[in-house]
Amino acid sequence: MENKLICSIGVIVYNEAANIGKLLDALLSQKSDKVKIQEIIVVSSACTDGTDDIARSFEIEHNKIKLITESERGGKSSAINKFIKASTSDLLIIESGDTIPAEDTVEKMILPFNDEKIGMTGGRPTPENDPRTFIGYSVNLLWNLHHEMALISPKLGEMVAFRKIFDAIPPESAVDEASIEAIMKDYNLDLKYIPDAIVHNKGPENLSDFIKQRRRIETGHLWLMENSDYSVSSQDKGLLINLAIKELKKDKEKIFFLFGTALVEMYSRLLGWYDFKIRKKNPFKWDIANSTKTLDKEM
Repeated sequence: MENKLICSIGVIVYNEAANIGKLLDALLSQKSDKVKIQEIIVVSSACTDGTDDIARSFEIEHNKIKLITESERGGKSSAINKFIKASTSDLLIIESGDTIPAEDTVEKMILPFNDEKIGMTGGRPTPENDPRTFIGYSVNLLWNLHHEMALISPKLGEMVAFRKIFDAIPPESAVDEASIEAIMKDYNLDLKYIPDAIVHNKGPENLSDFIKQRRRIETGHLWLMENSDYSVSSQDKGLLINLAIKELKKDKEKIFFLFGTALVEMYSRLLGWYDFKIRKKNPFKWDIANSTKTLDKEM
């Protein structure tokens, strides 16, 4: 009988009462013939909305679920470090608390680790936002660009798997997945994008939240470039422009939405640059974009 690959899953949450139950159900019902989920560790950062109560009820009913609570928010990277320390497997998955994986996503993300050269994998985030609205279009456009970009040069996010070959990521990082990418590159290990490993998510539903999220991400990437000499593929402006032109050719009727999205993205990146370079701000404990917390996906 073939030995199964063993993994631990870390679910990082802050006020995720609307989604944590559906997420844990989805993880418990994963189809995994060649992979075994050893444990699911929920790291809850000072939640005030009942998230802990929901997670604790799952912990009571399921032996593989463990809850770690933080009395004070230390940022997502700090919470991830608590998961890494508590985990007992050599292969780890980190999933954001406001996402839901497809039924076979864990297996598809872990199987590539049969290749010793692979250090990190990532699934394909698939937003449920309505593309007929401007913000919905913008969210879908950016994740489509993320997909096309990752096919060329892996950029991983929302749900990632990696080898446990380090003790912690920088707790002050606001872009945790990119920080792990940088570590894997230091170990000369490869990144692998798994486009059919679907993870459902929800992007912002209003302009304010959209700019807030994009601004924070840009600041985090600038911090990473300065502190680890690593740049994610989305910082390649030439690649972004080429992929945007490709998207435009698919649906020329959305040209005004596309240019509007480009303007908002440039404005958000400028604000992120201003935050990092002028204000000397690093948003590793960021303000939540509340409209991303209402994921309606039913499993």
